[in-house]
Parts: sequence; structure tokens; C-alpha cells
Amino acid sequence: MTGCTGYKSVHYTDIDSSSRLKKHEGENADHLLYTWYSGADWKKYTSVIIDPVQIYQGKDNEFNEIGQSDRQELATYMQVHFKKALTLQFNEITTPVANTLRIKLTLTGAATTPQFIGTLTKFDLAGGPYNIVQSIRGKEGMLSGSVNYVVEVFDATDGQLLMAYIARQYPNAMDISSSIGALSAAETGIDKGAKELAELLKH
Repeated sequence: MTGCTGYKSVHYTDIDSSSRLKKHEGENADHLLYTWYSGADWKKYTSVIIDPVQIYQGKDNEFNEIGQSDRQELATYMQVHFKKALTLQFNEITTPVANTLRIKLTLTGAATTPQFIGTLTKFDLAGGPYNIVQSIRGKEGMLSGSVNYVVEVFDATDGQLLMAYIARQYPNAMDISSSIGALSAAETGIDKGAKELAELLKH
């Protein structure tokens, strides 16, 4: 079980907002790792510009065994699903006007789910009880894949940084569907992250 505990968060020094980010100690600190908030009033924003998802090239990236094609696949998936979540409450535009947010997303790392073994640990005597407890606590399961990324939110008209955070997302520890397919857990994490950002920006 030691393989699924003791994750040490990375600060990603090549991210523009890195110097402002502080370790998050409050609610959701298990997946919101570093945060910075300006106290902006999200209610005044009605439109959004979503930049193309960037793939982090810094030496402190966390892609490990994830190849370039899989990184691009995850970046494309991230673009689609963050857009889907955000355009439920904002009008997507391409040219800045008043009351517009600009969202910059950077994919910084991911971990695959070991095939067969990742599914087996949901049920066997070694992983089953552990994963049940982790599921109840909302924590990461044994041998589960994950995704790491940075969100930076700007006022599109003046470029002022309004919010930034580093996140690490993963499926529920007993989510069997996310253990089928090497990237499925990371994709589930992206889905969760998209919904979380939309909630943070909720009017």
C-alpha cells in the first residue's frame, strides 16, 4: 500500500504565477495543492476566453512514463472538457471585451493506471479494504492513475491575474470504470477538475 501514499507536491517553477502560489492548507487540500486568490468578484464576468491547453516542459514535470502522444491526447481531452464545463455559465468568445475572463490551462503531469492490476486492487484482500476506506474519505486509491495541472485565471482586458492554483485530481478509489484503460483515471481527474473550476467561478 505504500505506493499510493506519501505524494509530495511539486511547485512547477517555470509557471508564470509560481512565485505567488502558496501551499493550500484549507478545504480540498488533498487535490488543491498550491493556490492564490485575488478576491475577484466572479459575478461581474459574463464571457470567457479559453487558451489552448499547454503541455508543461519544465524539468519538474510529472509525466514520468507518459509519452508525448499520450500527453497530447490528455491535453486535447482537457481542452474539450474544461470548455464544456465553463461554457455552461459563460459565453465563449475569442476577442476580449469588458467582463471577460481568460483561462490558461497547463497540463503538468499524469500517471497511468496499471492494467488489470489497477482493477484487481478494487477487490482483492490487499487493496479492497484500503480502497473502500479511501473511497469513503475521498482520497486516492491504490495503484490509481491521476492528472496534474495548473489553472491561471486572468481579466482578459487588462491581463491582471485573478486566481491561480496547482491541482492533482484522481478518481474515486472504488471507481472501477476509471481503472480500465491506461489514461482513463487521468481523464476522470480532468472531468472532476473541469467541474471544480466551474464551481469556483460560479456566479
